[in-house]
Formats: sequence, C-alpha cells, structure tokens
Amino acid sequence: MITQESSLKKTPLYDRHLQLNARMAGFAGWLMPVYYSGIVGEHLAVRRGCGLFDVSHLGELRVHGKGSFAFLQSRLTNDLACLSDGGIQYHLLCTEKGFTIDDVLVYRASADDYTLIVNAANGDRDLEALRRYAPDRLTLDDHSELSAAVAVQGPDSDALLKRLFGFRLKALGYYHFKEEAVDGSRVWVSRSGYTGEDGFEIFAAPAQIGNVWDRLKASGVMPCGLGARDTLRLEAGNGLYGNELDDTTTPLEAGLGWAVSFTKGGFVGQDALIRQKEAGPRRRLAAFRMTGRAIARKGHPVFREDRRIGAVTSGSFGPSVGAGIGLAYLDKGFETVGNGIEIEVHGHREAASIVKRPFVEVKHK
Repeated sequence: MITQESSLKKTPLYDRHLQLNARMAGFAGWLMPVYYSGIVGEHLAVRRGCGLFDVSHLGELRVHGKGSFAFLQSRLTNDLACLSDGGIQYHLLCTEKGFTIDDVLVYRASADDYTLIVNAANGDRDLEALRRYAPDRLTLDDHSELSAAVAVQGPDSDALLKRLFGFRLKALGYYHFKEEAVDGSRVWVSRSGYTGEDGFEIFAAPAQIGNVWDRLKASGVMPCGLGARDTLRLEAGNGLYGNELDDTTTPLEAGLGWAVSFTKGGFVGQDALIRQKEAGPRRRLAAFRMTGRAIARKGHPVFREDRRIGAVTSGSFGPSVGAGIGLAYLDKGFETVGNGIEIEVHGHREAASIVKRPFVEVKHK
C-alpha cells in the first residue's frame, strides 16, 4: 500500500522502494519506506545479521574556510578540539536560551572543512541558525541535494562491505570515516549508526547510490524501513529529534550532558545551560519497561500514584527485548531506576518500571 503525497520529496531510491512493494509514508517532508516485509523481521535481521536502510533524506551542510574550527567551536556544544581529521563528533545546536534546534554529527575533513549531518526536517533552520553567527569569510553551503546515502547495519556489515566492494574497514574506528571507491566513483564510508549494532553509512552521488543499493540488495541484505530504524534506535536508548529533542528541551534534560563542554570556552546557549546545570533540570528523560502487554505511545501521560509526573516521548514493542519499552520526560526525582510508574494507555492505567538505558547491549566497534 502506497501513501501518495505529491508535495513530499523523494530520494533517488524511491522507485526501488516501490518495486519492493514498500509501505510508504511521509516523514520529515520526505516520502519514505516504513517497512517492506514487516517491522519485526527487519528489526531482527539487523540484530542477527545485516540490514539496509535508505537514509538519503538526511541533510548535509558544509562549513569551510579559514576560521571554521573557531566558528563551530563557538556555535556547537561539544569540544571540537577533541576531533581530528577523519573523525565524527555528536553535537547539539542550541538557541541562546539553551533549547535544542537540532542534534548533528560533525565530520571533520580538515581544520577548515567540516560537514554537518542534520535531521531531515531541520536543514533550512539549521543553516539559518549557523549563518546568524558566521563570519563573512566562511562558506556555508547546503549540499543535501548533492549526496545520497544508505546505512548498512548489523554484525555482518563489515565482512559484507569488504566482500562486495573491497572496502578496507578493519582499522576504521567507531565515529570515524574515510574515502573509498565503488566502480571508480568516490564515496565516503563512516562507521557510526543509530541501531546499537556495528554498522556503516555510505555517502555517494545521487546518480551512484542506486548501484550501491542494488549490489547490496542482490547480495541478500534485507531492506529495512523507518519502522525498524525506530525500534532499533529505541532499544539502543537513542533519542529522536521531534520526540526526545525539540526547541522546548535542553541537552541536559535529555541526558546529553556528555555532549556539552563547559570548559572549552563560550558557545551559544552556554550561559542558560550553566544556570540549568547549577539549579538542576526540572525534568529528566527516563527509560521504562511495561510490566504487562500494553504498549505505550508518544504523548501518553505518566503517573506516580495520583500525580501526573510526565509524558511518553517514544514507545513501542521492543522485538529484541520482548516487551513494551519507551522513553519519557519525568519530573525531577521520579527518574530513579527501579521506580514503579503507571502510563495511561487508551484510558487505562498500565504498570511500568524505570530501567537503565540502553535496553539491549550495544555492539559498536
């Protein structure tokens, strides 16, 4: 079944998704596959072997020119001084009040050349937020339409890419990238991912990405949609912009203080975040597991006895966990692991308990 939305963007792999009878739906302004054969089967394929995702909807912003390091160091939250050429680093892009505009991955080609991988719906807003503070000598470009990408995730991904393309990835560390070639065409291969498994992203020209997809598909790798991507990231304890992060939340509330450096020097939003750190966030993101068979969903209210203490931000059945799981913002003091809570699901209070993140063992290299 296909949801037709003429106003939505389509990735270069759109026709291939239709050929595979994917269930398509709108996501962040794009028409994307939700699943092909089924979310649970696709999820387990990644956990047990390897899965293939179209991630061409992600945005790419390039910041280059003399002073790029100093500019991004003052605009993003993490410490770029810890990042070397070929490295990737997780950052938050914040407002002056410390709220989250987006979470981004920064790829460093050199001290004067960076690529920011941003969430699909936020590219224009991110670019505007960066340009507001950028010196004239820097060049900020949106390269989103110049590149497409697939993600290959799962324990078999390293061996598969070596066999199919001859990629030399054994020495490539987690959160690093390098240049490789597919049939003579240059591609970027990064070792990161969102699933909790070892895995890679392949960035190629839009005209080339179909060839990459076809060769992976022909090798027997299972195509996976956004449904499995969501359950995989949830089991891995990863937040999603629009759910756990938005322009009403701060990195400290979301448990992302590790990606905020208060010692590197000033950055936009620092003063507000320092005040919040000193006072302590009024709410915190917590993980929960349902006691029974009910599945909590985004927006469901959370209670402790007769007090409403928060709301679910993400919830689903965890195929690898075998239970309903999720994330929720809870009032300060209720996020302690082991605490019992109740979540209102379809008008009924259902029991759950606060647990540690992630829900499964992460297996990054």
